[in-house]
Amino acid sequence: MKKLFNELTYTHVPVEKDGIFIGSISENDLRCFENDKTLKDYQYALERFFVRNTDNWLDILKNFSVNNANLIPVLDQESNKYLGYVELGDIMSFFNDTPFLKENGAILVVGKNFTEYSFSEISQIVESSNNKLLGAFVSKIENDVAEITIKVNLAGINDLIQTLRRYGYTILSSHEEDAYTKNLQERSDYLDKYLNI
Repeated sequence: MKKLFNELTYTHVPVEKDGIFIGSISENDLRCFENDKTLKDYQYALERFFVRNTDNWLDILKNFSVNNANLIPVLDQESNKYLGYVELGDIMSFFNDTPFLKENGAILVVGKNFTEYSFSEISQIVESSNNKLLGAFVSKIENDVAEITIKVNLAGINDLIQTLRRYGYTILSSHEEDAYTKNLQERSDYLDKYLNI
């Protein structure tokens, strides 16, 4: 079995008996096992994480993260029959094909109190600024503030940023268009100060 891990780049290898999944052995554990013992001697070390053939790709992605694995066994719903496995690269390829990553656009990261933000409000703000929402998700929640990552097409990003601010969203990401507007405001303030001397 150690030779198998030397040839592969997997963190775990599924183990099945008579077509039924019994667990996965991790590469790290296997390296500590004695060479003269069999896998049966180390059944206590088998890890029991898996996905079902009916799980959606976000649940599968979470399973990869929680188990710190790059290969996850796939089982059927009824009898835990081992159907095969999913590699992390398969899920990443699927994610890369979603409009959130595939389409051109701008990514904004905004923050607002967890109880005050609304995806419907964000969608309305984006669409009222003549943009299309390509995707959005809550990327972080800390100290009752939700950090929301938004991807939009590229039309009128500065107007969108200003509108989001008017609705109480804090812009957490930096954007060239926004920096330009801020720079103009600073120059305008300096000119006003100079004229008032």
